[in-house]
Amino acid sequence: MATVAQAMPAVPSPLAWFSEFLKQELAPYPGRAALVARMVIAATLVMLIGMIFRIPYMFQGVIYTLIISRESSRATLKSGLTILALTGIGAAYLLISARLVISVPTVHLLWVMSSFFLAFYAIRALKNFGASVTFAIMICVGVPFWDRHVSAETNVEDTLWLSLASAIGVVVTMAVELSARMQPGEDIVTGLAERLAAVRDLLECYANDCPVSRLTEAKVTRLAAVGTSMLRRILKRSAYPPDYAEQMGAMTGLAGALVDLAANLTLPAFHVSAEDRKDVSRLAENVCSIRSALLSGKTPDLSEPAAVQEHALHSTPFLSEMEKIVRLMNGVFTGSQSLSVSAQRPPSGDPAPTFFFRDAFTNPEHLKFAIKGCLTATLCYILYNAIDWPGISTAVTTCFLTALSTIGSSRQKQVLRIAGALVGGFLVGMGSQIFILPYLDSIAGFTILFILVTAFASWFMTSSPRLSYFGMQVALAFYLIHLRTFGIESSLSIARDRVVGILLGLVMMWFIFDQLWGAPALVQMKNVFTSALRLLAEFAREPLSADQPVAIERSYALREAINESFDSVRASADAVLFEFGPSRQKDLEWRTRIREWQPQLRTLFLMRIALWKYRVQLPGFELPEALRSAQREFDYESAKVLDAMADRLEDKASPERYSLEDSFELVRQAVKTCCSGEPQESLAAKLQTFLALSRNIESLTMSLSREMF
Repeated sequence: MATVAQAMPAVPSPLAWFSEFLKQELAPYPGRAALVARMVIAATLVMLIGMIFRIPYMFQGVIYTLIISRESSRATLKSGLTILALTGIGAAYLLISARLVISVPTVHLLWVMSSFFLAFYAIRALKNFGASVTFAIMICVGVPFWDRHVSAETNVEDTLWLSLASAIGVVVTMAVELSARMQPGEDIVTGLAERLAAVRDLLECYANDCPVSRLTEAKVTRLAAVGTSMLRRILKRSAYPPDYAEQMGAMTGLAGALVDLAANLTLPAFHVSAEDRKDVSRLAENVCSIRSALLSGKTPDLSEPAAVQEHALHSTPFLSEMEKIVRLMNGVFTGSQSLSVSAQRPPSGDPAPTFFFRDAFTNPEHLKFAIKGCLTATLCYILYNAIDWPGISTAVTTCFLTALSTIGSSRQKQVLRIAGALVGGFLVGMGSQIFILPYLDSIAGFTILFILVTAFASWFMTSSPRLSYFGMQVALAFYLIHLRTFGIESSLSIARDRVVGILLGLVMMWFIFDQLWGAPALVQMKNVFTSALRLLAEFAREPLSADQPVAIERSYALREAINESFDSVRASADAVLFEFGPSRQKDLEWRTRIREWQPQLRTLFLMRIALWKYRVQLPGFELPEALRSAQREFDYESAKVLDAMADRLEDKASPERYSLEDSFELVRQAVKTCCSGEPQESLAAKLQTFLALSRNIESLTMSLSREMF
């Protein structure tokens, strides 16, 4: 790792870095054009329906076409049906609760604040991303309806129109996505396969001692710059089974680390010695085997077993690290029965899927997020009512939509949000009102303008999360100006008000989230990574309850918390790139280290899930009592090592001593005793599998500990 840090190129100037960043983020990748085309088609159809049938508030339906999950036809259908249900629930909540509080100003204000709190809590606590967005938007758009001095019938009608616009957006998007007939996991598998293919092609060039082609070098460099944040966002918003999502999360992290290492091989000073070319060729074959196994959902067949290939590629340290990553990838495959999402079925005894995260009512972070969001939206609400400027009520909508990308973001990301509002509101929204719309006299002309703007915004939205919100903000500002009614908006004052509202919401979000409660991205990254270590140590000690259903539910809650920590670490790593200052070089070095440690920790997490099944004695994973005692001791020692790593990151002295190697030796001796005392071949095979899993955990834990210390 030290070698990697020393070989890092000099940090470019902020302007040069940002120029290269945009170039890499906006470059096409497999499936991007098709995804943008489906987004544009769905949005355009919804817009035409709204214009033709004179449906107000169609902006909400169009926004849904851009944010509904698209990772597979099945997931899109499930997400769409959930959104339809939440749309009805949101409308019912507004109609029933508003009737009870509309006549008492003080109670009405408390109702508004409670509604904002509930909506922000839903954003954080609901598993289904589309469902949380649906409920939040219904609240933030519907609540201001009931502040107007109009009849109750008008408010009810507008609430129902809002629900209809949402439903149309969902149904059209579902129809467009189902017509594409995407296979489950297509986006994830395609993205990983592309990265592995790029690394394989680069290694083959060095193995054959031929110059690296510009295309191969550019592809590896682009993939390293873009990272894996897009794949992680798909996983986070997907409806995949937990086991598959965890496995693919580990593969995504390892693939990202492999591409980062491969990018170092493109440096002009890099050279592979003649004696290492054979090893490079074998490594390329193993990467190809991993890629083939990923596409077929089978276990890879490496050219040489990892246990035989113990020597390092001494003269080429980057390749040594890549060899280690490939072995970890092989461990991810061999630690699971299959990586085929269609084959995943919950094992016996697993709890039923939940609509909320399992720590939704116990994790204080959800409550803190809801309080901060509620405070932000309430301040915007009070401000525009106090100055009697209802036209800027879009500030509340902006708060909710901005909150969708607040987790793990830095204060520098607010620049992208404000830039998106300026481009979408002033440049595109108001600019089209002045220079384009006066010359359009039919819906056909507006449709062309709408398609161009939506395609522009969608291309940015399909970038990584580091840039995608710029596209979302451009689309939001344009739609809020031109799709609030069923006709072309000609008033510049209305457009001005909506853009000012958007900017007000962004400023409030920046002030509350980034200034009052914010922290530098690196500090947040280290804190969350430390939390992941402690959570994994806690998981290693499970189960603490003898009641199997309780133990299973507890394990799933910990697994969700650990996965959330991993996602937050990677999101914070993206945010570090946007922070500049005298400590930038040191921050980037820490970012590199944590990004190298996390894939290993994620692989260790998957192995721990498999070993937990033996601890809880699930059917097919029963162990003799003597071996169970040795396993408990091994798990406790593993937890001590993980806690010691966390203490080291927090600059604390670890008071406990640990001897993981000795505890593993006890496990090995217990397995040997059980195998010699039990003649059954099936039991002996199961115990050997258990021993191999424990050996891998011990080796990976101690390797990670040495790297961190």
